[in-house]
Amino acid sequence: MLSNELFSNLEKYKSQGYIIPHPSLIKTAEQLEGIRQSGQITTQILDLVKKEIKPGMTTAEVDKLVYDYTIAHNAIPAPLNYMGFPKSACISINDVVCHGIPNDKTKLKSGDIVNVDVSTILNGYFSDASRMFMIGEVTSSAKSLVEATKECLEIGTKQVKPFSSTNEIGRAIEPFANQKGYSVVRDLGGHGVGLKFHEEPHIDHFQKQGKGVLMLPGMVFTIEPMINEGGYAVKIASDKWTVTTRDGSLSAQWEYTLAVTENGYEILAC
Repeated sequence: MLSNELFSNLEKYKSQGYIIPHPSLIKTAEQLEGIRQSGQITTQILDLVKKEIKPGMTTAEVDKLVYDYTIAHNAIPAPLNYMGFPKSACISINDVVCHGIPNDKTKLKSGDIVNVDVSTILNGYFSDASRMFMIGEVTSSAKSLVEATKECLEIGTKQVKPFSSTNEIGRAIEPFANQKGYSVVRDLGGHGVGLKFHEEPHIDHFQKQGKGVLMLPGMVFTIEPMINEGGYAVKIASDKWTVTTRDGSLSAQWEYTLAVTENGYEILAC
């Protein structure tokens, strides 16, 4: 909850051009604890995937790991049947930027870079995180992309603090990515999360003009930069979900759910 002193500053920031988030986006201590517990399960699932993922597994087998662990912990996979999505996790390989649909035919092979995106509902509270996994022996260029993308996430996360702009996240990420020779996907971004799967604000990972949304203690959102080896343009497959790079280049993504605190941030799911 915001203190009276913090609330008193909002008009000042509004007059400077910041977008003030709706009070409903400020989570209570009870809500933050619920999201935190959901995030613990999401993190544990990704730890399990890290332990089990290997060449020869189908993406459906990875998805089953996610489903089984989630259900065993009295939680619900948020992607399952969300707007028609048929599986419990998004699994995106090589040039797939995000929202890859697991299936029985696609087998992981040495050299693949894979994003596994896990979202959990526990007692009505949502969390969301993803990690990259390098299968077997990957090329040095693929490894560099994966590592640089994790750095982009960390750089973006360090921009989170109260009374700063959400635009600072992208302003920090894109120059670093460009310096490494990569591009930042612009058509997709992070999002508020906690009481719903997707809430305001939208988080851009590239440089934007303007003040943007003012970060306030109690806000919860994801940072999830999608970094391409080639251009930033993407396309959506005929399944209406799978997003790939338009030029066929490799793409990587890492994601945290985090809360803004009175002093900085707390990572709730990773």
